[in-house]
Amino acid sequence: MTSRHIIASLLTGLALTAPLGANANEGGIAEELTRQTSRQSPAYAGQPEDVIRLDNGITLDGRDVESPDGYTSGFRLIAGYNPFRLPNLDLGAEFSYQESDEVPTRPEDQSLLVNTVSLGGSLVAGVRMGHFGVYAKSGMVSWEGDAVIPRGDIEEAGTTRVQGFGARLQFPSFTSRLELEEYDAPNMAHLNLLTASINIPF
Repeated sequence: MTSRHIIASLLTGLALTAPLGANANEGGIAEELTRQTSRQSPAYAGQPEDVIRLDNGITLDGRDVESPDGYTSGFRLIAGYNPFRLPNLDLGAEFSYQESDEVPTRPEDQSLLVNTVSLGGSLVAGVRMGHFGVYAKSGMVSWEGDAVIPRGDIEEAGTTRVQGFGARLQFPSFTSRLELEEYDAPNMAHLNLLTASINIPF
């Protein structure tokens, strides 16, 4: 057998065994993708240590909400998951509850202090590109309010749309996050927030 025949036989053998090797490693690649995804927090998550991962692949992220002016407090809970074939895509649903006490407002040119309670839900979607991630959310919020000192015919309840956008940069040594959230109803304008945070674990 000439060297030309030997080389042809080797190339034929490699061509036939390559698909078998690829199929054998397919499970290993899938497992590695799953491990890498589990080490990363969803793009919309807050502090990585607050993320809870369930055995079925669902992630839970809960955090308190407090406005810088001190008028508003509450909490948020996000349940999400990563589609297996799109490991860098984060999908989730957010549930939020917020209370505001004695918020100064001026409906119909009247100066009032208003207490409000809101309950809402949003769909969230984010994409991770290495250490950087972006996300958006959209949903509906039901709210009730009452003036501390009633005056005139002021709207006291309603439903409004909420939308938000954010970005997250995550490294092992720190995580930074920026988020803008906006409510359509004028009576809920005090909940419009632009927040920024940096988390450095010790």
